[in-house]
Amino acid sequence: MLLYGGKSAEHEVSILSAFSILQAISYNFYEVQLVFIAKDGRWYKGPLLTEKPVDDSVMQLADGQEIAPCAIKSENTIVFPVLHGPNGEDGTIQGFLETLDMPYVGGGVLASACGMDKIMTKHLLQVAGIPQVPYVPVIRNVWRENPKQIFEQCEGSLIYPMFVKPANMGSSVGISKVENREELQNGLLEAFRYDQRVIVEQGIDAREIEVAILGNEDVRTTFAGEIVKEEAFYDYNAKYVDNTIKMQIPAEIPEEVQTKARDYAKRAYMILDGAGLSRCDFFLTHKNELFLNELNTMPGFTEFSMYPLLWENMGIQYNDLVEEIIQLGLNRYNQRKNLVIEH
Repeated sequence: MLLYGGKSAEHEVSILSAFSILQAISYNFYEVQLVFIAKDGRWYKGPLLTEKPVDDSVMQLADGQEIAPCAIKSENTIVFPVLHGPNGEDGTIQGFLETLDMPYVGGGVLASACGMDKIMTKHLLQVAGIPQVPYVPVIRNVWRENPKQIFEQCEGSLIYPMFVKPANMGSSVGISKVENREELQNGLLEAFRYDQRVIVEQGIDAREIEVAILGNEDVRTTFAGEIVKEEAFYDYNAKYVDNTIKMQIPAEIPEEVQTKARDYAKRAYMILDGAGLSRCDFFLTHKNELFLNELNTMPGFTEFSMYPLLWENMGIQYNDLVEEIIQLGLNRYNQRKNLVIEH
């Protein structure tokens, strides 16, 4: 069962990822039931696919059969929740699927919730001793009551430029680069459109490198790839609409940096109780200082996304990667079924 769309601002990214996955699934072994979540939160049941769709028109199901979410429960089914952002990647859907007792692809409730929340991720990384850039967490109610205090806290702990980000959002949605107090205020207002909790990070002159992770207990990582910057900051449109991002795979970095990035990625994945797949994003300074930025528990899966391209560089083709992720979801479900939960 392919579950996609969603209520978050990353709705369109989810549709792109889902269609790419539909092209790669082996229809010799699977039938694929489409289930679409509209932006207003309504669930729609689509066709049962027995072969690769001809085009992406099959993805739009808002005029289809509306269903109650619990109606998706079925036997001999694994759910592939290709959902990005809040109400999909943040543990809500994962908890729902646990309640339905259905196997699913990707991280569980804890990993999804903590990985989605940038503030919680940073707390856990600090416990694990993994370096990260300085930051200031900001709560909307606190900012409303005393904005001057928040400005002074940010400017006392950080220097411009800074990046303002919603705590629970991805794909560069709601993120602003700010150079002064006026821009900081506007950046906070923009970020608060998406979340009640916001993080203000120190801006640094750094390259962006990413490591893909695969596995449950047996965790594997790829060589790091790099987002080659032609601009200081890539927004949502550059990443997913205009497709102007350029990637270098593997990244041209020293061997010791590659080793450290893969080690940090694995440690972060394990402390968050990751499962199935994730992508770990880093900043790398000109002094080869490495800072972990975030762990994405359901990375973009479009044809030009970094995650599948990193595994392709390691020798795993897209269709094989999709199959392995499905099997990891089934294995995790079966292992958890064997745990003793009562006496």
